[in-house]
Amino acid sequence: MFFAKANFTHPQFRQGVRDIMSVAPGVAAWGLMTGVAMVKSGLSVFESLLMSIVVFAGSSQLAAMPLIIAGAPMWVILATGFCVNLRFVVFSAHLRPYMMHLPLWKRLIAGYLTADLSYVLFVKTFPRVGETDADRAAQQAYLSGNTFVNWAAWVGASIIGVALSNFIPTEWGLGFAGILALVGILCSLATSQLRVVSCVLGGAAAVAAYALPLKLNILVAIAAAVAMSLVLEQTALMRPQEDK
Repeated sequence: MFFAKANFTHPQFRQGVRDIMSVAPGVAAWGLMTGVAMVKSGLSVFESLLMSIVVFAGSSQLAAMPLIIAGAPMWVILATGFCVNLRFVVFSAHLRPYMMHLPLWKRLIAGYLTADLSYVLFVKTFPRVGETDADRAAQQAYLSGNTFVNWAAWVGASIIGVALSNFIPTEWGLGFAGILALVGILCSLATSQLRVVSCVLGGAAAVAAYALPLKLNILVAIAAAVAMSLVLEQTALMRPQEDK
């Protein structure tokens, strides 16, 4: 999927690159400050580089760092990363129909490379699963271009942050640029009442549960938004039947 020559020459590959480029600076700024934060938290350069490449998840990296430095048990660190990244279970379930025609190893690569913004842009561009080989090829090419730039922006900036950690003060707060990029994409997706309600409810739930440990407020927000969406969708499906 991601290494096939046909993907790099497909027009949708270039479209995926163009779409993610609009938010890549925010991703890079977030990655840069994460790289700085890892080294200044006490991780070695090797550990910081390895974590940037292997984990490839800013929120779980930032959540796990203080636990690692504090000498927390491994199960606590893993549980924290698991809870913070539970949203990817939802992403994967949604993307499953798009990927099931691919062999397992390609699906695993797709799972590793697909992050928040690349997922959002992909489903926005392709709201329905491709029915023909040509449709699936276009979707694969788009996701390849999209995730490649997103990964390169994050990992490249993280490596620079690790290398320049002694010269870049954490007080710069460039990570906020990454949050702004996420908010911008989120607003562009709020195109229906259902999505707006889910977004507002999820945000309210995350704030209300902010005091929970291990970043469990993220899990609460996801659960609340998904549950509300299912209820509203079911209600909307029942109304035409009642009208009859």
